[in-house]
Amino acid sequence: MKQILAILGMNLRTILARSGSSIVIIIGIAGSVAVMVSLLAMAEGLSKTIANTGEEDRVLIFRDGANSELSSGIYVPNVSIIENMPGIRQSDEGPMISSELYTIIDLKKKGAEDTSNLPLRAVEQMSFKIRPELKIIEGQNFTPGRAEIIVGKGANDQYESLDIGDQIKVRDTLVTVVGIFATGGDVHESEIWADLAGAQGFFRRENSASIAIAQMESSSVITEFGVALELDPRLELRVQGEADFYSQQSSGASGVIEIFGYVVAIIMAIGAVFAALNTMYSAVSTRLVEIGTLRAVGFQGGSVLLALMIESMILALLGGLLGAGISYLIFNGYTVSTLASGSFTQTAFDFAVTGSIVSQGLILALIVGFLGGVLPARRAATQDITAALRAI
Repeated sequence: MKQILAILGMNLRTILARSGSSIVIIIGIAGSVAVMVSLLAMAEGLSKTIANTGEEDRVLIFRDGANSELSSGIYVPNVSIIENMPGIRQSDEGPMISSELYTIIDLKKKGAEDTSNLPLRAVEQMSFKIRPELKIIEGQNFTPGRAEIIVGKGANDQYESLDIGDQIKVRDTLVTVVGIFATGGDVHESEIWADLAGAQGFFRRENSASIAIAQMESSSVITEFGVALELDPRLELRVQGEADFYSQQSSGASGVIEIFGYVVAIIMAIGAVFAALNTMYSAVSTRLVEIGTLRAVGFQGGSVLLALMIESMILALLGGLLGAGISYLIFNGYTVSTLASGSFTQTAFDFAVTGSIVSQGLILALIVGFLGGVLPARRAATQDITAALRAI
């Protein structure tokens, strides 16, 4: 151990003299780690936004065979049958169940030339009681029967013409933005909400909605409620827990980004390994005499190997910290939007650089440092002492 520390100390004191080659390793690894951490932070942010949507004791009711709100359709008068089934929580205003129409409109994102899909959710007043997490943070709620909408703060940040007082065209009708709402950072902040009766008129879908949402007495009654509803031959509907539905949506969307992040990081890491190999080989070549001298005065080859390996991994760790730090400063909390799977609409979310993601980036850096240092270190440890001393 004393030999290893002595050699390592000597190597580290000469890093400044070899700053050019050392920077090559640090920058190369920093680039790999920065790309990996940034893409994983994107996947993490999207996953959290979608997965945090929904509660364990709420259910979504779809048309049988539909796997998303966009592809579902229910007959609104049938909701009166559903609301009499046991398990739905009662309120002063009646059973806590609401029909909702989910569709998309085209609107320009800020700074873009082309339009993008923006989700529109038309709701009844009971929807606000079922979703108490929705808070109006600016302006006011829409008035039923009027051509008014409220806008999620994520949609407001990403799209044009969604400030209070602005008007947008929904089919053939101009509607006015009267409020901006927040829902605790979940996927609904990427939506605009309107009155169900009015939207049915806009889209010519009288007595039709996409889904129904219900607040259950507890999560334990969901299975029994679902079986009773799905066995009713009049309805042809299916039930899924709200939290479970959005969890499935998040796994598909973020999984693709995660895989892409790992693939790109590995490709860049391979290049960083070769850069480290070249740098460490050059470092060993310029120090053959001093290494040979150390071996001649009694230092073991294993001590030389481990000291050079540690040096390589220290440089790699510096690169990893630099890359992770850059990603954190630039991307953590940065708001973007992407196409959500299943709905083909834009979902706004914030990048999330977590401790787990940074750890993965540092592990990648150490692996690159190990692979880039092992062969040069082995060469230094096994070189012929006589041949090295002849070069003095």
